[in-house]
Order: sequence, then structure tokens, then C-alpha cells
Amino acid sequence: LSGTLFCTHFRVAFVPEDSPKPDDNADPVLLGDHDVALASIEKVVVVGPNRTKVVTPNSSLKFTPEELLLYCRDLRVVCFLFDRLTPDAQVLENAALGSVGESAAVGSFRNSKMKQFLSNRRREAHMNWFESAADWEQELDRCGATGWRVSSVNDRFEMSTSLPRFVVVPQKVLDTELKKSFAHFNEGRIPRWCWRHPWGSDLLRMASFQNNIYHEKDDIRNLEMILFGCQSSLCVVVELGDELPSPTDIQLAHGRLRALCLGDISTSVSVPDDKWLSTLESTRWLEYIRSCLKKAAEVACLLRGGHLTVALQEAEDRDMSCVVSSLVQVMCDPHCRTQYGFQGLVQKEWVMAGHRFHSRMNYHRDNDKEEAPVFLLFLDCVWQLLSQFPSHFQLTGDFLLALHDSIQLPLFTSFMANCQRERCKRSQNLGQLYTPVNGWRDVLHPDSPSDPSDPPLPSVWDWALQYSKHRRDRFTQPVLPVARLQPLLNGNLNTNPDTRRLLDSITGSVFLFSHGTFSCPANLLPWRSGGGGGSSGVYKKSHRRVASSESVPGLERLLKAWNLTEYPKGLDIRPSPPGQPDPHQPLIPLLMGPCMGLWRECYVRGALHAQV
Repeated sequence: LSGTLFCTHFRVAFVPEDSPKPDDNADPVLLGDHDVALASIEKVVVVGPNRTKVVTPNSSLKFTPEELLLYCRDLRVVCFLFDRLTPDAQVLENAALGSVGESAAVGSFRNSKMKQFLSNRRREAHMNWFESAADWEQELDRCGATGWRVSSVNDRFEMSTSLPRFVVVPQKVLDTELKKSFAHFNEGRIPRWCWRHPWGSDLLRMASFQNNIYHEKDDIRNLEMILFGCQSSLCVVVELGDELPSPTDIQLAHGRLRALCLGDISTSVSVPDDKWLSTLESTRWLEYIRSCLKKAAEVACLLRGGHLTVALQEAEDRDMSCVVSSLVQVMCDPHCRTQYGFQGLVQKEWVMAGHRFHSRMNYHRDNDKEEAPVFLLFLDCVWQLLSQFPSHFQLTGDFLLALHDSIQLPLFTSFMANCQRERCKRSQNLGQLYTPVNGWRDVLHPDSPSDPSDPPLPSVWDWALQYSKHRRDRFTQPVLPVARLQPLLNGNLNTNPDTRRLLDSITGSVFLFSHGTFSCPANLLPWRSGGGGGSSGVYKKSHRRVASSESVPGLERLLKAWNLTEYPKGLDIRPSPPGQPDPHQPLIPLLMGPCMGLWRECYVRGALHAQV
């Protein structure tokens, strides 16, 4: 394309020669099809007749550049060739300075037209935002999760600063009793409901237990009512820390992947073709994707058993639990494979659940120790499912790619905070003050760095601000209708079930599921390990190993995973009626080497050899 290149304080804009004249009455957009936000630029490289130079804020050019390369954080490399250009280093230095981040992004909204436009934007009405009690009630109704209620006990973030205002807990647990439970978990992140399988199992999330807390008798009763939820017979705690990568592991793997796929023209270092695949495997990125998908598939098979509570436990419950809980729902719930359903899923399990988007993405480049693209790992996992089961998804790879690129920009309120409390303080310019009489109260911060004139940051789900209608139309694809089974509520069974009674278990049993094996260590629940307060319930040991996804062929592996030979008593396996597919049949991916692909549309699009 031939055209003109402009550089503003917000973006590098390329206007093709044959582009139509802009309409002054049209709604403004943040980025056009050929624009690059300065905040997304990681490195600027200029190429001259006989040399290549990386441009920094303090550098100067002593030659006339013929080519400009913009290396972006989203793995794009945008190349501009100049027919004629005078040595004007200031233009290129401005582009390099643009990658500072949020200040440049917010500053671009301060013109009156854009500020008024963003203030009047209407939110997407077709998706669930999970910001109000009514939103959570809507999700309970959708899942048929009777026996649960929405609690506003954390409305002022006094119980947990990282949890949302509203949490879903068992109906039989009162708020006065619930308040006593927060101190028993890291950061106050108590077990809370995420999703219900149509066959009656509930998925919960929680942080690790605080072992140095004395457990009163009443506290023990409340804790177990929360942990078992609406199920009285069995709870399975799935430990995520040992089998899944840490944020540091993810950051290192993503850095290696980026270096491999992106290359660097300024250093002229590249991997030989005959070593490219082995180098890709050595990054461990695909290995980490495989481990996340395997764990999610195991949890999906557990939930399919029916009538049990599966609680995902992570030390802080803010990283890998987001990944696994979301993948389980994508595998099992067709609604989460639609565009609006997936957007609601991200709102529920990531934005409102307190994933540290701002720290993990490190927008200001001032907190390298916390940086880890956990959300990008999740998107790649979803892409793997999409590539293996394309007909089961309404959303497309274009949608996932757009979301991948959007999180790299410090423009959206969805990602510019680590939890709902921070998001609320930012939008209201509020702090919190504690007094013994009034407790926590919101107060206006006169010295806040936020400018009251700043317009509200838009939501990432307002796709019209970034993409044309033509590109948005490619976010979805038609899905063939699937016959739906009548949902089972309160443990009601289908008629003529194929009941398989497995190991006898005693009501109140708690199992630990780790490394594919059920066990019951003495310290699984601190209050049952002989510590203060007494104990209740009995443990039953089991050593059934889940079928390996890597060693068993697809159909045989699937059957073995769903026809477990060692389940506690009371679980009923119910097949679908003949000829009627089960819409909640989990999408169990193939995880062997050849079945795991590289997301080429994302990772290789910036490689110069791929653009030729």
C-alpha cells in the first residue's frame, strides 16, 4: 500500500492514498485498520542504506532512514518503506517514547469530542457483566444452580480486598456466619461457586487454607457447609500448584517463544530451519498449554460424574485457577463457546475474580517480577480447543486474536486494575479510610494522580472502537443446533439411568485430587488434622489413576475417563438417550505432540519471512 504516515501523541497512523475522505460526523475510533498505538510499541528500528539502528528516546540519527520497523508487544512487526525522507530524528523518537503506556493512552481521550463520545457509550446488553447481584442471579438461573444465593457480605471489600462485591455461597450459610470464614483463607478468598454442571456437580474456587488459625467448633461447621456447598456426600479438592506452571515459568516460556517467532532484524540472529521445531518445544510454551488442558479435562470428567463439589485450590487463587475454571466451562458449556458467553466468562472468572491484569501485563514496565502473560496462555489453550473442535464454537480465531491484541493496550478498564476494588477506586477517584466507629468508608483523594477531567476508560468489549464492522463480522461463525437435554436440578435423575455404584464412601468425605490420583492426606483440611476445635467426617482412601491423555488413543481414552471404575457411592453415570447428543459432553482435546499446534496467526504473523 502507498500512503502517508502520521505520528501523533497516541498512535502511528497510516492513511492509504485510495482511502475515502473521513466523515466529520462519524463516530470517532481509537484505532483504524492501519494504526498502531504508541503504547503497544516495544521497539523502533530504522534501516538505512548500509546500517540498522534501534531508536531510543536519547538517540539521534545521522543518516536518512529508508525503512521503519515497529516491533509491537502483540507480536506484530509493522514495516514502512520511504521513497523520500529527510533526516528528522524527532519523529522517530516520538514513536519510541510512545511505548511508555497509560499516560499516553489516557491523554489521547482528553479532546472534548472523544471524551463526550466515551462518556455516552452504552454497554453491551447481550452479555453478563457480573457487576451486580442481579447479574449473578441471572447466572445461577442459567445454570439451574438451586441451593445457592448471592451474598453482598463483601460489598465494601472489608472481608477481602481482591474478591468482587458479590460472591455466591450456599443458601444455608448466613452472612453473619460467612464473615467468620474469610480469615481461614489466604487473602480472604473463601470457597465460592463458579459454575454448575447440568448433572448436578458444582465447581468452586478457593485460596489455600490459613494453617495458623484456631478453628472454633462453629467455624468448622460453617467452613464445611461452604466447602461442600449443596452436596452432602463428597467434595474433591483439586490442587493446582504442583502440576501447573508458575507465573515465572509462564513469563520465561513466553519470552523464549517471542524471541523464536519474532526474530530481530537489528541483531540478524535467527534459528536454522532444521532446529526450529526443537527450539519451539524447548520454550516449554506448548508443554504448559498441554498441562493446563489436561488438568481442565480431568476436572471436566470429575464434574460429569454428578452430585459432588469440585473445589479448585491455588495458593492465592488469582492465576492458574482462573485458567482451569475457565477452560472447564469452555469444554463443558456451549454457552461459553459463543462470543457473548465467552466475554461473560472472562468477566466472571478473570476481571471480577481478581486476576492481576495490571501487574501481570506490566503496562508501565516498572514491575518485571510480577509480569506473566497468564491470560495469553489461557487464550492459546482456547485456540487449541477451537482448532480441534471448530464446529462446536461460535467464536472464531479472529475474535481470540483481537482479544489477544487488545490486552496489550493500556486503554481498557477491563485490564487496567488488579481487582474490582481498584477498578472502583479508579473510576470514582476514591480512597478508603478506616475509623473504629464507621469502619471502612470511601473518601475523595485530593492528591490522587488521576485527573478528574480524565474520561472513563472504555471496556474492551466495545469492539466498535477498534475494529470495523467487516472485521467484527468475522468474530463469529454459525453453529449447527444441537439437541439439548432437559437440565437436571437438585439432583433429579433422568429416567432409565445407567447407575454405576462405585466405592462406598461416607457422607462428608473429602478427597484430594493431585497428579491424577485420589488421596486423602491428614492435613488436607486443617481442622480435621487433629488441631483445635474437633473434627467431623471420615476419610476414605482411593488410588484410582485417571487415564493419561498422552498415552491412550482418543476414543478409548474418552471412554476410560468417563467410565471411571472407582467413584464414591452416590454418584450416578447417566448416558444420553440413543440418537440424542449431549450438548454438555466435554470437549476433551488430544494432547499428544502432533495434536498441539502453534497459533500461527498470532505468533508468526510478525516474522519477516512470514510476511513475504
